[in-house]
Amino acid sequence: MIGFWRGLWLIASIELRQRVRGVAWYVLLGVFVLLLLIVTVLLGITFALTDSAAAEAGVADDSSSAGPAIFSTIIYFALLLGTLVAPALSGNAINGDRDSGTLATTQVTLITTAQLVLGKFLAAWLTALAFLGVAVPFLLVAQILGGVPGSTIGVSILVLAAELGIVSAIGVGLSGIIRRPLFSVVVTYLIVAALSVGTLIGFSLGGIVLQTRVNVPASSYDDGSGTCQVEAGYTMSAPGFDKVWWMLAANPYVVLADAVPTHFNGNEPDDLFGFIKVGVRSAQLPIDPASYSYDDCGTPRNNDRPTSRDIIDRTVPSWFVGLLLQLVVAAALLLGATRLTRAPSGRLAAGSRIA
Repeated sequence: MIGFWRGLWLIASIELRQRVRGVAWYVLLGVFVLLLLIVTVLLGITFALTDSAAAEAGVADDSSSAGPAIFSTIIYFALLLGTLVAPALSGNAINGDRDSGTLATTQVTLITTAQLVLGKFLAAWLTALAFLGVAVPFLLVAQILGGVPGSTIGVSILVLAAELGIVSAIGVGLSGIIRRPLFSVVVTYLIVAALSVGTLIGFSLGGIVLQTRVNVPASSYDDGSGTCQVEAGYTMSAPGFDKVWWMLAANPYVVLADAVPTHFNGNEPDDLFGFIKVGVRSAQLPIDPASYSYDDCGTPRNNDRPTSRDIIDRTVPSWFVGLLLQLVVAAALLLGATRLTRAPSGRLAAGSRIA
């Protein structure tokens, strides 16, 4: 048997050479770079116009540089494109070889099944990381504009690389479990969609289903006495998002936002990570009846409304739970692929190719 790491890298290097030889690989990279360029230019123009309008209006702009906002947006856009590309690159890694008749040739060598599966996973992950690599020049633009802390850069890139690895592992695992390449690619996309969009749908529907009855105070102005009369108020149903906020834990975009340290401009976040974190963390807070109260007396409401900084300080992070759940799913699929790809196989599905 070939040494484990040597055999693993042998499979990965073969896969990488095959991908580099294809024209589609360079087309995808070119489209990726073009889209990042368009987004970066549009973001730069938007912030430039905003600053110009503020200057013409004579409004003093005490905000921080546009760098953090541009950086976080580019990272999120890279995550979006990466989760769209990674399933296509990994979803047929094993069953594609089975269809072309090259899998059996590899299995009769000294390469073990674990080396085969993990080598293909490593190749798919490195391919996905190449897309992150071409995004670096655009991230440098945000860094040049200033205001991007080193902790934000380091953590966001690490989490993005981990998310690309998880999607690649899901694709490779499904390609070993499912016999048909097209079906495995589609299922990979469905799992990514379930994590990205399905968690949002589940959160929204769960909040609506688990509604809470809230007693809302009310007050009105009495013209006769000239005083403000406190009324009994009314009872209403409010969404119970504080009961289902955990559904968002496994969302890749939430994991990224929740993991990155938040930096503030005053009491408000200075980037997209922070605003998403505040929105998700707000769902953990119990319902405040005062936010639904009716006041006809001109009395200011919600003077004690928590700031974004207060919300983050009062709530608990969930990114590590979501990341752990994703890792468990990815590892389980890789183990399943290893078990079902092992040769000789005791049982094959009808129509399966042997060699």
